[in-house]
Amino acid sequence: MFKGSLVAMATPFDVDNRVDYVALKGLIDFHINAGSDGLVIAGTTGEAATLTKSEHAELIARSVEMVGGRLPIIAGTGSNSTQQTIDLSLEVGNSGIDAYLVVVPYYNKPVQEGMFRHFTAVADAVRKPVMLYNVPGRTVADMQAETVGRLSRHDNIFGIKEATGDMDRLRQIQALVDDDFMLYSGDDFTALEFLEAGGHGIVTVSGNVIPAAIATLCRLAAAEEHDEAKALDDTLQPLNAALFVESNPIPVKWALSRMGLMRPDLRLPLTEFDTEYHEQMLAALAVAGVQLENAA
Repeated sequence: MFKGSLVAMATPFDVDNRVDYVALKGLIDFHINAGSDGLVIAGTTGEAATLTKSEHAELIARSVEMVGGRLPIIAGTGSNSTQQTIDLSLEVGNSGIDAYLVVVPYYNKPVQEGMFRHFTAVADAVRKPVMLYNVPGRTVADMQAETVGRLSRHDNIFGIKEATGDMDRLRQIQALVDDDFMLYSGDDFTALEFLEAGGHGIVTVSGNVIPAAIATLCRLAAAEEHDEAKALDDTLQPLNAALFVESNPIPVKWALSRMGLMRPDLRLPLTEFDTEYHEQMLAALAVAGVQLENAA
């Protein structure tokens, strides 16, 4: 199953705020050339919440075409409606994706039994494997380790993106799941610690900007090259911080625009990156060794 650096890709928009498929092709090639291990399309970083259903499905299908089998693709299809999640998942299921990323339902605040039934219903309905996604900072509802343990026994649920950044939570989950249940960090700040504690990969925001470095970090951790991994991680932490000074993906799209890979445009209610943070971002990019097309 998937291991290493799985980049939660930003979705580029053109001057008319439509999905920019020319820029998307460039981004995909950028990640393939940098050694990323997989791509997550239409997740949080991809502004899935502002895509129409037709845009969402087209983005996933065209990404699969552009990748052409060179990397695995995980499609973000989760929502706060179980039926809508199933409907979208089925719509993109034959596009060539390799798996689904399905988030804990947001806004509704389901209890643990509701989460269990939601993910079970989705996993029962689809043919591709499902990665759970717990990110209480966004959804408010927090899927507990016991619920993950129950869901891990479903034949069509293979792993979880755990974005709490809590190593105790990781250990609780590990105690309740089999060794073949895949564990992915959804928190770039603590990703190295997560990997060294037995995690299998990262679903990364920072990997949008520094894909080669994140892929290398994963490989160093897997090889138990702890000193080298720590030294590399130290150079990346200022960028991790800068990428979250405002809501993701506001900062990452600005950074990618400075790299000449896409426009910085977002869809409302997200707004442009505040000038207050530009110098912090530029300094962090420099520490991480990122080459900029336009640093002004």
